[in-house]
Parts: sequence; structure tokens; C-alpha cells
Amino acid sequence: MPEAPAWRFDKIIKPMFELPAPQRILAGGTVLTCHGDEVIERGFVEMAGGIITRLGRLDDLGATDAEIIDCAGKTILPGLINSHAHLAWDGVHDLARQSLDDTPAISAWKSAGNMLKCLRAGITLVRDLGMNQSNFSAKQAIEQGIFPGPRLLITGEAIIQTGGHTYWCCREASGADEMRRAVRDQVKGGADLIKIMGCHDRLEFTDAELHAVIDEAHRNGLPITAHATFDACIQRMAEFGVDVIEHGGSMSDETIQLLLDKDIPIVTTFAPLLMQSQPELARQYNIPEWKIAERQKAVASHERFAGLVRAAQAGVTIAFGTDAGSPVVPHDVVVPELEFMVKLGIKRDKYDALRSATCVAAQISGLDNILGSLAVGKAADVIVVTGDPLADLAALQEVERVFVGGRQLFTR
Repeated sequence: MPEAPAWRFDKIIKPMFELPAPQRILAGGTVLTCHGDEVIERGFVEMAGGIITRLGRLDDLGATDAEIIDCAGKTILPGLINSHAHLAWDGVHDLARQSLDDTPAISAWKSAGNMLKCLRAGITLVRDLGMNQSNFSAKQAIEQGIFPGPRLLITGEAIIQTGGHTYWCCREASGADEMRRAVRDQVKGGADLIKIMGCHDRLEFTDAELHAVIDEAHRNGLPITAHATFDACIQRMAEFGVDVIEHGGSMSDETIQLLLDKDIPIVTTFAPLLMQSQPELARQYNIPEWKIAERQKAVASHERFAGLVRAAQAGVTIAFGTDAGSPVVPHDVVVPELEFMVKLGIKRDKYDALRSATCVAAQISGLDNILGSLAVGKAADVIVVTGDPLADLAALQEVERVFVGGRQLFTR
């Protein structure tokens, strides 16, 4: 394992936010465990010491001294995981300008506010894919109890070729040695994974640079994920050995087979298109009319997404992400992304879509042994929503309670 970041050696006398994780029972609701299509009607979930200790049918609960929370008429399910987000982007201001102009303090405030939005939306883990070095501080704040928020997996700075895609918020590097140094600096800061920008309108990185950045990530025991939005880029990233593809796009049958052979998942991010295609909403964010029209055409035709649909139907793993923080995509936007996955046929039904934001998301981050589903011994990351998301995914907009490690971090 890499050496721990410097802040982990801080002597913590007492966290600023220290919430208990007592024995509690969520009782009487419909339990979606996210193990396949399992549904437990009138069920219960017992939490104690940060883990799930029992679950099943309410009739089998028996006598208990635990605190009982009545969840009748509600749904109990694992906390949601957003596998593609940018906590220090607010979804409102120009991405480049806030990346260039925001002070570290403002980036920290934005991250803090967005972490609260995530909790209120039932998101208990965020995979933050970078905006300068802001997520290092966000991770420290959560881990040290300075601020309450979801669990975080962070990249530090995304790594790009000099002058590459979104150079204004990433770590630029040129040549193999600089690529390795860039990776090592993220590792030193406490990154959980490495992100690279594989393309924009054209392919980026020389072969030597790409080999170096991927090799260095793996040498340090970290997975590496790549921004890749068209076939040649997706194929190249897969051939060189990245672990995850971000966004995805057009794909040939050859590329799809390569993803299957190497078991490389895709994190889709439809929310920017979906949100920017709504004129009344988009205009509030100063989205130009030509872009609104372009977004509307893309969403209506589905042609743009044909490769992703074929990949999903072929068996490529697809996880939920929203690119939160991008224009018109606040960090509490969940439902439009899930609904569109079902509409496109990337997910076969509502439960399948829910799994993309729970057990599948945990799997692609190597955390499925502790997160992503409700099971005895797993972490008590649990949410309660009003209504039934299997009948209408919009029920996820009515989050009533959120527990992270058994600690209640939000209640309506």
C-alpha cells in the first residue's frame, strides 16, 4: 500500500461531528436489498455499531430493546452511490472560470454544501473525479469528523497531457516521467483512484505517456479511470489497461467485445444532456439556445446513445453517474439519470437501474464486500424513502432518512 497522506498522521483528540451509531431497527417498510430482485414486504433492517446486524420479515423480529423507527408505507434500501461527480463544481457557474478563479476556500465551501445536498438526496458515497486539488480537503474533512457528509472516493487532480481537455482544472504533464510524477503526487495526497482525460475531440497522450500513467497507478495499487467519449478513445483506453471508462459513447462491436473480455465497466452520465434539454431550466443557467436545441435533439433521437445501449445489452457493466457539478446538474439530481437508463434500455427495469447506483457501483469500486446492498455484516449505509421506487423512481426524490455507517446524517 502507498504511504498514507500527511493528514492521516494528525493527532485527533475528538472529532467535531461525532454522531452515535446505536442499535436501531427500521421496521415495517418494503426492503429492497439490491441482491438481484429481492423484495422483502413488511420487512425490517437492524443496525448496530455501524453495521447491519439483522434483516428480514417484521413478523420474525421478536422482542427487542432497540430503538424502533416506523417505516410502514415506506421503502428501505442501500444508500445510493454517485460514481461520477465533482463536488467543488456548483452546477451554476462556468466550469472553466470557477476552476481558474475559485479560491481554495470557496472550493471547500462548495464541496461542503454539495456534500449536504448529496446526503439529502440519499447519496451515501461519492466518487469525486476531481476539480483541482479540492477533493483532498473534502476527504480529510469527512475522515476526521470536521464536516458530516457521504463517504468519498477521490482522484485528487485528474491527469492530462499539457494543454489537454479541461487543462484548467487538472494536472498537466508531458512525457512518461512527468506522468509518473503526476500519479505519485496524487497518491501522496491520498487519492483512492487515478483519473485521466483520454480524449476530447481527438485522442490525447502519446503511447509512452499512456503506458506510464496506467502502469504507475497500478504499481501504487490504485485503479485508473479514463474520460473516453468515442470509439477510438474507448478502444485505446481499454487496450492500454484502464479499469473503468467514464461517459462512454459510440462503440464498435470490436470495442464492446474488448470491454467484455477485459471486464471493464462504463459509468454513464446522461444528466447534463437531460437537464440542459429542458428550456425553462436551462435558461436559468444561461445555457445558449443553440445548445438547448442540440440537447433536445440528442435526447429525442437516442442515436447518440446506440453504442452504449448495445454495450449494455451485450453484458458490459454499466454504473450510475451524473457528472454532478456540470452545468444544470446539481448534486441532488438522481432520478432523471435512472429514468433515462430504463428508457434507453441500458437497464431493463427500475430495480436494475437502482442496482446501478448501489451494488453495481460498489462493485466497480471494489467495495461490494462492504457496501452496495443490504446484508448482515455490511456497513449500515441505508436510506428510507417515501413511496415505492419500483413503481415510480420519482419516490427517490422524497428521502426521509439517511444513515452512513449507522449514523443518521439526515432526517426530513
